[in-house]
Amino acid sequence: MNLRAIGCNVESAAVELREKLAFDAAKTQRALAELTARFAAEAVVLGTCNRVEIYVSRQETVAALHVPLMAEFLSEVHGVPASAIAPHLYEHADASAAKHLFRVASGLDSVVLGETQIAGQVKEAFETAQKFGATGPLLNALFPNALRVSKRVRTETGIARGHVSVSSAAVDFVQQVFSSFADKTVLVIGAGKMGRLTLKHLAELKPAAVLVTNRNPERAASVAKECGGRVLPWDRLDDALAQADIVLSTTGAPEPIVTLRRYAEKVRPRRGGRPQVIFDMAVPRDFDPDIHDGDAVSVFNVDDLGRVAEARMAERRKHLPAAESLIDSEVAKFVGDWNRRANGPVIGQLTSEVDKLRDGIMVPLLAKLNGKLSDAEKAQIEQAFRLFQNKLLHGPIAALHESSQEGQSGGLREALRKLFGLQG
Repeated sequence: MNLRAIGCNVESAAVELREKLAFDAAKTQRALAELTARFAAEAVVLGTCNRVEIYVSRQETVAALHVPLMAEFLSEVHGVPASAIAPHLYEHADASAAKHLFRVASGLDSVVLGETQIAGQVKEAFETAQKFGATGPLLNALFPNALRVSKRVRTETGIARGHVSVSSAAVDFVQQVFSSFADKTVLVIGAGKMGRLTLKHLAELKPAAVLVTNRNPERAASVAKECGGRVLPWDRLDDALAQADIVLSTTGAPEPIVTLRRYAEKVRPRRGGRPQVIFDMAVPRDFDPDIHDGDAVSVFNVDDLGRVAEARMAERRKHLPAAESLIDSEVAKFVGDWNRRANGPVIGQLTSEVDKLRDGIMVPLLAKLNGKLSDAEKAQIEQAFRLFQNKLLHGPIAALHESSQEGQSGGLREALRKLFGLQG
């Protein structure tokens, strides 16, 4: 299949590294352009708060696009030393890469098992790559299949049943800190999808007030309208932090918007020791983690929320075998279908080449025997040559079909091209 998936996730890399490798729109466009131009590859860049992955495919083998090379590539894009990146990268090849994407899209490789938001993020990543002309035949087939499979997993198994997500885990946190919410104020900073979903869960606790601030006043107004909140200007962020008991931040800023010094000087003295819970859902993070003091102020990131949600996933795990079985079946079908499609041109060229070899021997022979054979005898000779050809080609073609089922026909196709001098 000539497919690779290379990246890191919450299990292989801490948030401190993942935030440095986060892709914004500009970096995504640059990366896609570089991958297609430099490596002549199809490419999709998938970046979420829990993972950074690059999916690449090209007609020639992609084995050269290994972890060290991708570490160098990510280093160029993000300005992080390759030596700090490479140890945290994993690599999946061909059928394994397809399976990995199917599992990612289905929420089986998420911090929270069965997370449904990831399917939308996979779709967005694919559509972005398409927009910039970075995809081709394989990825244009692979990603829609992954999204279709994710829908099957959600609807045909119980893996996504119940409110278990990074967002709902936030509710568990605040309920451990506060016994009542009728007098509490929630502050929303930014307006990302994760933030809106988390806000929805927090709103169910019926807090006294919801404050919303954003660099973009229109977005702030939109979020406030959804939750019945009140907009505060961005330049009053310190005032809002001083008022808020629960803070939800998802700005997507490239560096922390609230440093330890800023919080210590402008916010902490005005809170009078009142407890405050800060959910920093952004990657890169919006709050300096050192603001967390283990006493009055608690700062939690997406990794922390994942650990809380862990305790609520026992029921979902019961459905994991069924989901994995469904994915295995879909991967085998996709790989088999793709390889059969890829085998078609090779089989056609192989048959045509052997046709030429057959005619190169048979036609001169029949011409030499012209007048000495009856039409029936000529027909028998032609049939014998064709029978020999069919028997000769049966082994290679059968082997191609068999290797297609195993997802390993790429090497055999290349071998046949070399053996018979076929065009690539």
